[in-house]
Amino acid sequence: MSEIEEQIQEAVENGKESRFNAFIALFVAVMATFMALCNVKDGNVVQAMQQAQAKSIDQWSYYQAKGTKEHIAENTAELLQAQLDIANGLKTQQMEMLESKIYKQKALVKKYEEEKNQIRKEAEQASRDYDALNVHDDQFDLAEACLSTAIALAGITVLTKKRWLFALAGGLGALGFLFGLAGFLHWQLHSDLMSKLLG
Repeated sequence: MSEIEEQIQEAVENGKESRFNAFIALFVAVMATFMALCNVKDGNVVQAMQQAQAKSIDQWSYYQAKGTKEHIAENTAELLQAQLDIANGLKTQQMEMLESKIYKQKALVKKYEEEKNQIRKEAEQASRDYDALNVHDDQFDLAEACLSTAIALAGITVLTKKRWLFALAGGLGALGFLFGLAGFLHWQLHSDLMSKLLG
């Protein structure tokens, strides 16, 4: 009877072990699938960050170009005003022409100043967009790091049969899911400590 009992005990242990291994396999499949989704979304976030950064740079360059035009118009108006101030004996028609040119240059200065204000707002908004996207990029990066580590620990659990490793894998997997969901749902969950460690 002892031989039969041993075979039964071995079958029970093998059944428990195969169920545990099946559970780990399911865990790994779910983690890997969610990590793949996070990776795809992170790629889209990175592209949006690059676009926001490019827009910010373009807008600041445009802002500087408008500033240069504004200064040229201011200098031209000042030179024309100086000519008008020192002009003696100019005909009325010539004086009116100078005054008209001064008025046009001052109008250009005002126009460029208004355009610069609008361009500055757009550049600042693009910078804010970049910063907001960067938070989500960090979230997806943290999710991928946690999920990858969880998958590795689950694999080691199968080899070593150490259940505490699987508990650690589960904790990291849950943390990875949390950061991934935060990225998908645009939550403002951010870990500066983990970002610094991974950065």
